[in-house]
Amino acid sequence: MPGHDIIVLGASAGGVEVLSQLVRDLSADLPAALFIVLHFPAHGTSVLPKILSRAGVLPANHAQDGTKIQPGHIYVAPPDYHLLVKRGYINLVRGPKENSHRPAIDPLFRTAARAYGRRVVGVILSGTLDDGTAGLAVVKRQGGVTLVQDPEDALYSGMPTSAIANVEVDHILPLAKMGDALVRLAHEPVAAGENFVSDDMAMEADLVQLDLDALQQDERPGTPSGFACPECGGALWELPADGLLRFRCRVGHALSAESLLAEQSEAVEAALWSALRALEESTTLTRRLIERSHRFNHFLTAQRYEERLRESEQSAALLRQLLLKGEVASTVEPGATELSVPGS
Repeated sequence: MPGHDIIVLGASAGGVEVLSQLVRDLSADLPAALFIVLHFPAHGTSVLPKILSRAGVLPANHAQDGTKIQPGHIYVAPPDYHLLVKRGYINLVRGPKENSHRPAIDPLFRTAARAYGRRVVGVILSGTLDDGTAGLAVVKRQGGVTLVQDPEDALYSGMPTSAIANVEVDHILPLAKMGDALVRLAHEPVAAGENFVSDDMAMEADLVQLDLDALQQDERPGTPSGFACPECGGALWELPADGLLRFRCRVGHALSAESLLAEQSEAVEAALWSALRALEESTTLTRRLIERSHRFNHFLTAQRYEERLRESEQSAALLRQLLLKGEVASTVEPGATELSVPGS
């Protein structure tokens, strides 16, 4: 009888330090495979497997598409690829972003729960916003075990706090106790049982792979939200998801309410910078027109341009004040960049 031998972990800001400490507490004979998603820039170079291999005794590597799952191994999502768990093997896809990330945590958790049900352990660690909450809810619904780092113990508490608020989490633990809990669960037998997968859950799992049947279905899960997808501009549907407010567009981009709000804040800031640029260009052109009008003794025309110049300068000053005060929320996740490998 297998134990909880599929362990999926999600982290973001502060995740390198947390994961390094966690793997130190895992033994070489751990009868489970670990799958890790850490938010990382699409065009960055990830050295997380080297860091984790040096921190603990388990070998860590970037996951490769089609690799057979083996216990005692750590599989890390490479930059710009979703890491998906299939029955017996790994799948990597460059599917639609979820919560503005690729790799994202939710697709990993969702596909692991679909494939292995009760055998899955879902773990949410340090990070901002709420990626992983919806995926953890699926792990819980499919009979798996859910662990969340104590927000008081996390470098960044956003992701743990969101998970605890929206999922009936089985264990809330400080990092120092997390490793022992994973070892215990890996050795704990899991009773066999049917793993029922709902149509909505199957569609979400298929959309991340751009499955043609899922894309071409006329009926979409949820209801039209009236919001536009920040990734592609398409309509977003509001999804029924265990009380968690989530959205997905036709081609599969998915966002939580918090992630959508963050994207909208970035769009507002981009629009303000664009407006400031247009106003600064307008004031420069208007000054040239004023000088030209005076040169040809068109004083009434110059007066009209001077009035327009004052209005543009006032508007530009207001925009600069808004931008400099930081009143437009920033969505950059501090600390999300990986550390360099010591001695490399």
